[in-house]
Amino acid sequence: MGPGSLLLNVIWIVFGGGAMALGWFIAGCVIAITIIGLPWAPAAFRIALYTLIPFGQSVAEHKEAGPLSLVGNIIWFVLAGWWLALGHLFWAIVLGITIVGLPFAWAHLKLARLSLMPVGTVIVRAS
Repeated sequence: MGPGSLLLNVIWIVFGGGAMALGWFIAGCVIAITIIGLPWAPAAFRIALYTLIPFGQSVAEHKEAGPLSLVGNIIWFVLAGWWLALGHLFWAIVLGITIVGLPFAWAHLKLARLSLMPVGTVIVRAS
C-alpha cells in the first residue's frame, strides 16, 4: 500500500469507514451464529476488511461464480444487505454535502451496491 492509499484509508476510517466495517463485522457474526448463514459469513468478513481499508484495493467478480451466487445474494439481501446498504447510503449523503467528502461519498456508494450483492465477489489489489 502506497503512502497515498494509506492516508486515504486513515481519513476513510474516521469518515464512516470504521463504523461501516464494524457493521459488516457484526453482520458476519450474527449470520455465522445462525449456523444456516455460515456460507455468507466469509463474504461478510472479507468485505468488512475491505470496508475498513478500501483504497488500494478493488472488487471483482469471481471467475467461478455461478447461478448459486444469485440465490445467495437474494438471501443475503433479505437477511442483512439492505440495512448495510442504507448505512453506506447515509454516509454517502453526509459526505456528499461537502466537496472534500465527495471521493469518500463515491466509495460509500460503491460499497452500498456491494452490500446488496456480495456473494461471488473477490477483493483484489488495485493496480
